[in-house]
Amino acid sequence: MKFTGQPDFSHRRPLRTGVLITNLGTPDAPTTPALRRYLREFLSDPRVVEVPRPLWWLILNLVILVIRPPRSAHAYRGVWTEQGSPLLVHTRNQCEGLRQRLQAEYGEDLVVDFAMRYGNPSIPSVLQRMAEQGVTRLLVLPLYPQYSASTSASTFDAVAQDFAARRWLPDLRFISHYHDYAPYLDAMAEHIHSHWAQHGRAEKLLFSYHGVPKRYLTEGDPYFCECHKTSRLLAERLGLNERQWQVTFQSRFGREEWLQPYTDATLKALPGEGVKSVQVFCPGFSADCLETLEEIDVENRGYFMEAGGERFDYIPALNDCPAHLDALAALVHDHLGGWPDQDNGDAALAQRQRRAEDTRA
Repeated sequence: MKFTGQPDFSHRRPLRTGVLITNLGTPDAPTTPALRRYLREFLSDPRVVEVPRPLWWLILNLVILVIRPPRSAHAYRGVWTEQGSPLLVHTRNQCEGLRQRLQAEYGEDLVVDFAMRYGNPSIPSVLQRMAEQGVTRLLVLPLYPQYSASTSASTFDAVAQDFAARRWLPDLRFISHYHDYAPYLDAMAEHIHSHWAQHGRAEKLLFSYHGVPKRYLTEGDPYFCECHKTSRLLAERLGLNERQWQVTFQSRFGREEWLQPYTDATLKALPGEGVKSVQVFCPGFSADCLETLEEIDVENRGYFMEAGGERFDYIPALNDCPAHLDALAALVHDHLGGWPDQDNGDAALAQRQRRAEDTRA
């Protein structure tokens, strides 16, 4: 096996620390071919769909990739912007805001970049770019506050798979979750309070999370529990009683049972229970994307209003709001501690070069 090296490495190059933020991913365009490529990569991940591979290959290639890409492309066209996919735009902005905050504290020897688990920019391409910039210490932050094997662990798999083919590995730290991190909770509370100040409050606030099969919970995945803990701590900060908020789960597919209660079923039922106004916030989504902008704010809004609801508000994700970026910067700061200082002064770089030359001689 041939391993990826750094043939142009120089001992005079500064040793840098890298911070890589990641998110799920996005197609390159709102078209059927682009969606087919994206969905093939996404749904081929055994962390995402835990079905025996031969059976799943047949289902994926003969059914799903024939039927679903045109539908998904239509949905993406409804949320696409001039700058591209909302998730890509927001993640890029988050990266830039985080870079400004961290470099103000650590200097330009800290490299901050972003990648997508599926699609572009890919994790391998960004890891290669960071290696070429001299990153010898790497902190990976998947922007999934609540851990799940289908998200956080899948990101680790992608990093590990890339590292398995590299000759020189950086020191690695990996943030697997931050569901109860106080600055993150405070940022969400501030964000929701700001929305209430501008638009008023509804009778009920739903915290809607991306769903996973219930089987994952029974097999030991902590996602369900972490979603509930995030919601409970957030509701406490908002001063809500137990009748004023509820946890639900969205985005299910297939026939097996997923985590309940389902967001769509809940919204269809609430008007019949006397709840005529509702607001929905998605604490598990660090940035707005198809699942929030189309599935929640369009599809599920329709379910609620058709069932007799009178008011539906979607509260946007934190995206690149200052409080969110401050919280992420604080989280990174907490995890960067303990690494010895690296002297990148001119004298230290020259000394490293001399020592390397002496060794070769």
